[in-house]
Amino acid sequence: MADKRIRVLLVDDHQVVRRGLRTFLEVQDDIEVVGEAGDGAEGVALTEELRPDVVLMDVKMPGMDGIEALRKLRELANPAKVLIVTSFTEQRTVVPALRAGASGYVYKDVDPDALAGAIRSVHAGHVLLQQEIAGALLADDDPGSGTGRGGSLTEREREVLALIADGRSNREIARALVLSEKTVKTHVSNILMKLDLADRTQAALWAVRHGMTR
Repeated sequence: MADKRIRVLLVDDHQVVRRGLRTFLEVQDDIEVVGEAGDGAEGVALTEELRPDVVLMDVKMPGMDGIEALRKLRELANPAKVLIVTSFTEQRTVVPALRAGASGYVYKDVDPDALAGAIRSVHAGHVLLQQEIAGALLADDDPGSGTGRGGSLTEREREVLALIADGRSNREIARALVLSEKTVKTHVSNILMKLDLADRTQAALWAVRHGMTR
């Protein structure tokens, strides 16, 4: 069982928040907290050192904030999934965080079971793109990100893209479209190349902005 546990790193400048998150997660049989960091720079360093599966990261921190830390992790090609932990009043910070490479977000007052579920979800390859943030995504649309390239997608690629925006993993997409997982991976790679996007999170955002959700 131990080798299958999801390894999680906590990055938040408030010790009480980190302690609360750890308390939530330590009762989960399939989740292990492997470390804590108090700012973005330390978070990046520990993510490189510990190689966690999922990083729970605050956005607003002294020194290197969560957005900058996300960009640094992308530069380093670190494979960890990043789940942003934010307060409801900071909702608009979710948009740049998602664009910087986060796989989703949860609020600091999240129910423990929902937090554990979110960690499992992003670890499985899902993108947590909730409806409540769609308006902010549309309002902050970046017209340079893949705009005008949607016409180059095949009908099958459009179907795959819509399912990515729906938060489906490659395995779930394969099941829904009756394809092999390898074929889905090829479609995802083609979508990212044609739209000039870095990852499936950006693809999900692009689909929302351009009305290609299911």
